[in-house]
Amino acid sequence: MSNRKMSWAAALRDLKSDRKQRHDVREERLKTTAGLRGAPALPLSAWRGRSGRRYVVGVHPIVGFEADEGAEAVCIAVGRDKDGIAELISAVSGLDAGTLQRWTAKARSKGATEVHVHRLAENTAERAAIVSDLKPAA
Repeated sequence: MSNRKMSWAAALRDLKSDRKQRHDVREERLKTTAGLRGAPALPLSAWRGRSGRRYVVGVHPIVGFEADEGAEAVCIAVGRDKDGIAELISAVSGLDAGTLQRWTAKARSKGATEVHVHRLAENTAERAAIVSDLKPAA
């Protein structure tokens, strides 16, 4: 057992500085397990916006992503580094088929391999607010 004395002020300062080092907008992976009766786990994740709000998303490969999957949703193009850390490349809403094709091509050229889709926003204004919340501070 350690008898090391610790300054609570120093510990709290370290925690706050650690929080500042994290990105304002970041992925917070969800723990998923196999569903009941052998059903496969849903590929889910979550993103934390600058406001602190959390957005649960379904994860899809960018190759073969269909326009109807992105209709009335917020779509987030995501790339991953060698350690599996997600990088938000682009966030949009209100994609039609033509726009989706151009958006995914541009995102792929920037390294995106996944599209994360948030479908819980009820209207266009909510989706626009989420896209704005997910944009990193300039």
